[in-house]
Amino acid sequence: QVRLEESGGDRVQPGGSLRLSCVVSGNITSPYAVSWYRQARGSREHDLIGSMTSAGAGNVVDSVKGRFTISRDSGGDNTVSVYLQMNNLKVDDTADYLCYAKGGEWEIWGSGVTVFVSS
Repeated sequence: QVRLEESGGDRVQPGGSLRLSCVVSGNITSPYAVSWYRQARGSREHDLIGSMTSAGAGNVVDSVKGRFTISRDSGGDNTVSVYLQMNNLKVDDTADYLCYAKGGEWEIWGSGVTVFVSS
């Protein structure tokens, strides 16, 4: 069984920073990838923001490069934490951010955290 927990959503002023955390634990089998998506209010689409593989390769999409970075911390006991560092936040970054993890025979979505950028 695999578990996933997100945290870090908050209200922040434009230009501010937030770090979102996604902790995946349990029977995590490699290879796998942990990704962050976001869904703007009123939209049905989930837009990929960044991904981190079990090999340690992480990337964010071009639209947020220079502001967002993705990193990971592989803890013991079958736990991995993937972080989305968001700097210089803009009003357009306001959305629900969801973490998604997928291995060969398993996948799991988080329930999401809300990032609200407003002055």
